Amino acid sequence: MARRRPCPDLHRLVRASSALVAFAATMAFVLAATAVTVLAQDAPSEPLWRELRTGGHVMLMRHALAPGVGDPDDFTLGDCSTQRLLSDEGRKQAVRLGREISSRGIPFARVYASEWCRAMETAELLGLARVEPLPLINSFFQNPEAAERQTRELARFVSEEPQEGNILLVTHQANIEALTGRYLAEGEIIVLEPRGGGFEILGKLRH
Repeated sequence: MARRRPCPDLHRLVRASSALVAFAATMAFVLAATAVTVLAQDAPSEPLWRELRTGGHVMLMRHALAPGVGDPDDFTLGDCSTQRLLSDEGRKQAVRLGREISSRGIPFARVYASEWCRAMETAELLGLARVEPLPLINSFFQNPEAAERQTRELARFVSEEPQEGNILLVTHQANIEALTGRYLAEGEIIVLEPRGGGFEILGKLRH
């Protein structure tokens, strides 16, 4: 009698469940250890765009459209052929968003991206500034034991006000939700204002 092979989708579901438990624990840790001010309602986009023109903010962006969940079992960092990638629509989405940001005159000090190919490609297609890979914002969706450490370090990172312009971090939903408690659709941006040892969540940009 042939042995039944484990279902890859079931494995991904188990990993996702473990990740969600880790996110909840990480959020409790971050909110207890970091001065985070969360607004009850997201502000309208226009006031946020005006704030960004003055500089001094951190923008967290979820990478553009990339169909699927997580990454294949043979995922290898640095090998895009083993990763979940942007779709054609995702690439167009990133280009459109980059043009909108540029048209609004938003200054940038730095643009960082997770080392995952879909995040790096999103950041590059935005065309806002030279893209720097930042391991701190690599996805921990399939590595939940890294969630607490990375989120704690990211909380410190985003609590430091940029010397000039704004900082953009192109990362993943897992990382964004663990830090802010907010869900972002692919291609959405949440704006943070550093507040000396903490940060305030100003709201999501709608575009």
